[in-house]
Amino acid sequence: MHGHDPLWVNVVLGLHVAAGSGAFVLAPLALVTAKGGKAHRFWGKIYFWSMAGVAVSALTMAVYRPLLFLGLVAIFSFYSAFVAYRVLGQKAAYKGEKTATTVDWAGAVVCFAASALLAGLGAARPEWVQGLGIPAMVFGGLGMWIAAKAAWRFMHPPREKMFWWYAHLQGMIGSYIAAWTAFCLVTIGPRLHNPWWLWILPVTVGVPAIIATTAYYRQKFTPKGLAVQA
Repeated sequence: MHGHDPLWVNVVLGLHVAAGSGAFVLAPLALVTAKGGKAHRFWGKIYFWSMAGVAVSALTMAVYRPLLFLGLVAIFSFYSAFVAYRVLGQKAAYKGEKTATTVDWAGAVVCFAASALLAGLGAARPEWVQGLGIPAMVFGGLGMWIAAKAAWRFMHPPREKMFWWYAHLQGMIGSYIAAWTAFCLVTIGPRLHNPWWLWILPVTVGVPAIIATTAYYRQKFTPKGLAVQA
């Protein structure tokens, strides 16, 4: 931030850095602890609220500056963690029960709209998103996919009993990609003069990791001799 910024902006920036650093460090603790255990739930909740702090502080600074790219990416980043957290209470959807609430629908709609705007501006008006046209389209596309996938699940009973596990895993890793992106920009970006590809480097690593990890657990949870349902 600049020296002439009011004190509250520097306070919000400090909270943003603290929450982001906490999320960056805590995610591995949740990942390595026994899934479903007390430690996993404890660190997972702290990670979730750290990401919430990152999103709120980022949106606050985005409005003040203003930085449209930062604000729209903050919505997409937090929604990844939000949908991963909420799906843990929606396991009964496999039985055909309607488990999605107004909050879940609102989150999906807001994320899809923000992501569509981000992708659209990246393609048509990159100067409106701080000249980051390609990253805006990449993040916007991912955000729309995540939100649309969640909305589809709300309307159609999942065909896999462990659907919630995959959604939780994908959402948490997806939000961690955002944390890694911030880390790269802060630690590496200034040395390389902030090239655009640095924004999507974590995505190119993280998305294959999500696909591979999901495939591993899908095979693990599928009884031998039965085909995995799509």
